[in-house]
Amino acid sequence: MLNITDSIISNHDAYWYITITLLNQNISRYGMSIIWLIGNIGSMINCCIFCQPKFRKNPCVMYLLASSASQFLTFNFALLTRILYMGYNMQAVNTLLWYCKFRYYFFYIFVAIPRYYIILASIDRFFASCSDIYWRRWSSSKVAMRLIISNFLFWCLIYIHVLVFYEIQNNNCSFRNGVYAIFFSVYLSIESGILPPLIMFIFEFLTLKNIRNSKRRTRPLTIVNVSQTEQLTRLSRRDLHFSKMLLYQICLWIILNIPNPCYLLYQTITIYDTKSLLRLTIESFISNMSYFLIYIEFSLTFFVYILSSSLFRRELNQLIRKKLLRRFSTNITLTNNT
Repeated sequence: MLNITDSIISNHDAYWYITITLLNQNISRYGMSIIWLIGNIGSMINCCIFCQPKFRKNPCVMYLLASSASQFLTFNFALLTRILYMGYNMQAVNTLLWYCKFRYYFFYIFVAIPRYYIILASIDRFFASCSDIYWRRWSSSKVAMRLIISNFLFWCLIYIHVLVFYEIQNNNCSFRNGVYAIFFSVYLSIESGILPPLIMFIFEFLTLKNIRNSKRRTRPLTIVNVSQTEQLTRLSRRDLHFSKMLLYQICLWIILNIPNPCYLLYQTITIYDTKSLLRLTIESFISNMSYFLIYIEFSLTFFVYILSSSLFRRELNQLIRKKLLRRFSTNITLTNNT
């Protein structure tokens, strides 16, 4: 069990305690609210673009669409409840046991599900870029739909233990102390800190390697069907666009997600340490900031796509012209006629 030193603190510690507490509250109230707004808008735009007819049957886009849709749930449940709790001091999570359990259960699955859809998209890019037709068969809309459903159900089941082992201790909703605390912290460090970037980098590297090899194989050919050549070029360019989008997202993910599992490991190592009130306040601030970075990564997905891919920018431009400008011009015409 965690030991806490006497609650009597010096004026110096009291000053920093109040300062850090207010800073933590203001970041949660205003900073996370901005992230919530940006994330919701970005997720909706991503879904609109990925739902375009030309992309609907593309398996990679299906994974990206599923990731964006699940991020929408992340913002409107996991992030929103954190804003209310940390920013506005609504203590339902620390007073209602059922809410404590279900809040963290849905938090973990809504963070894991969109993350592993990106991993599936990276694996799909590898299969799509393979020259062997056997491996290319794994890059299909049917396989993508099955894996999207399976990924959702898998994480709903894998985190079911949170409903059992999360409890309210000392007016704080957290995982049960002891063996489970050590197991869960190590598990989260592997599941969210080590495994995803490792899998993503391996398959992104193999994908780029396959694309380069395919370009080298097509150059020596002197007699090739023109339409087939154009189709292969267009396919490889589209694959390259998706690979670039995923690669930039992976880099951003590593930078912004690593602090959280690192903090969880620290928390596990120091679980039996005697801690002062100021130290606990600092640790609470660091913990909140590590989750803040996770939500920032999700909210920046739209900006990563638009900055890394001219294809995404072109589709966004066409979407604005077709939907918004056409409606605007139609409204002007109707107004003039009346």
